[in-house]
Amino acid sequence: MKRINEYKKLFKIEGSIDLKELKTTYRQLVKEWHPDKFQDQEKKKEAGEVSVKIIDGYHFLVSIAPDTKETHLEEYVATTIQSPVADFRHKSLLLEVTFADGNTYEYFGVNQRLFNKFVNSKSLNNFGKRNIFNSFLYRKLKKASVMA
Repeated sequence: MKRINEYKKLFKIEGSIDLKELKTTYRQLVKEWHPDKFQDQEKKKEAGEVSVKIIDGYHFLVSIAPDTKETHLEEYVATTIQSPVADFRHKSLLLEVTFADGNTYEYFGVNQRLFNKFVNSKSLNNFGKRNIFNSFLYRKLKKASVMA
């Protein structure tokens, strides 16, 4: 959640993410902080670091935007219903779940207590469907790899 708030602050977003506004703000920030605009090496280095943060923030916010999630909802539902949990990791309030179909999703705000219940449940999929997959903010982290 800290990461989300940090990026929203960078892009001056309050509330829900509007992709059109996000793109406009992104372009303005990239122009403002492009390293080639600066002569001073110190400023150029700082601009390079800020530019990387802007690019990362943009891609991150696009991935959690309601429009993006709506576009991929059918695939998400199919994955969470039909594909068993293959692997998972938890750090702080972030749960990363990889499904057997190769898709990996991050769930934000999953506390240690809920994670322990998830790990100790009889069925990771059933527990996840009831308590995590449809309850927490998520984003797709990795796409399924294509099998040849």
